[in-house]
Amino acid sequence: MGQASPLFLILLVLGSSFATYNLVTMIMHYRSSENLALDDAVNERSWFDPIIHMPENVKNSRKTTRAPFHVALTATDAHYSKWQCRIMYYWYKKKKDLPGSEMGGFTRVLHSGSPDNLMDEIPTVVVDPLPLGLDRGYIVLNRPYAFVQWLEKTTIEEEYVLMAEPDHIFVNPLPNLAYEGHPAAFPFFYIKPVENEKIVRKYYPEERGPVTNVDPIGNSPVIIKKDVLAKIAPTWMNVSLKMKEDPETDKAFGWVLEMYAYAIASALHGVRHILRKDFMLQPPFDFDTNKKFIIHYTYGCDYNLKGELTYGKIGEWRFDKRSYLRGPPPKNLALPPPGVPESVVTLVKMVNEATANIPNWDTS
Repeated sequence: MGQASPLFLILLVLGSSFATYNLVTMIMHYRSSENLALDDAVNERSWFDPIIHMPENVKNSRKTTRAPFHVALTATDAHYSKWQCRIMYYWYKKKKDLPGSEMGGFTRVLHSGSPDNLMDEIPTVVVDPLPLGLDRGYIVLNRPYAFVQWLEKTTIEEEYVLMAEPDHIFVNPLPNLAYEGHPAAFPFFYIKPVENEKIVRKYYPEERGPVTNVDPIGNSPVIIKKDVLAKIAPTWMNVSLKMKEDPETDKAFGWVLEMYAYAIASALHGVRHILRKDFMLQPPFDFDTNKKFIIHYTYGCDYNLKGELTYGKIGEWRFDKRSYLRGPPPKNLALPPPGVPESVVTLVKMVNEATANIPNWDTS
């Protein structure tokens, strides 16, 4: 069966019969894959092993050729998104050609429907947002639809894609962590399919297999073959929209709903991910950047002047991206006080370097 158009898929979602539609039949392609159980290593010792889930046929394999991946960054035209994209792209360029990197080309997938003032600075493809009101105020619901459109309208030379987000900074050169048909992903501690089995089963029925087939991940960061992503993306979009329609699911998953949708869509296609804890670090809860690849600065970093974390309470020193919703952070942010973890210090230094060198930072 051929790939359905995005318009058809959205009409399917909006159709009156959708509520009783079997989600499994929405999948335009099926990919057979071995049932990849989680390693027995998912226990205490797994916290010291960067790879906590790898298919048996991959464990003793070694890549013999370079496999570049295309960096695909989904974004909006909001000021908050723009300044993060500029910093992210700055560090992509700095790390791209260093030893150990397999980063290829770069595209900002702008799902606002029209060009903005960064088109000349960052390679960008403009795609449409969901029809008005369909995201119900949950902006990231546009992300899967953006990938569906981007994959249909764009040809890239790389075989692999890294799905990235604006608040990612490449702290070290990133190799291709995927292997053949097995994508690589970061495991999130708050994505818990087993603990949410009742809700997951609404979209991943028992006949499809154990709920442990649903990986504890979101779509980003993920390095994946573009043909595999092309199969998953329409299902990911449909599952996301269906979840948002359901009050129980929406309440249970909240701001991580779209992440669960990607994990479930992958499982529906029989795709399991190699889980890499070294893929990403998240200050202030991860303390150092050694042997890690991406800084994800989603959490606020609040400290008193003794260098003690005051998470949940505004600190005497702080860096929180949400402090800059209406415009970019100023240049030369104050460094944290002594005693603050290296990850936080590195984050602020990298932000400062980018803002000092990106043209017209103060006027953007």
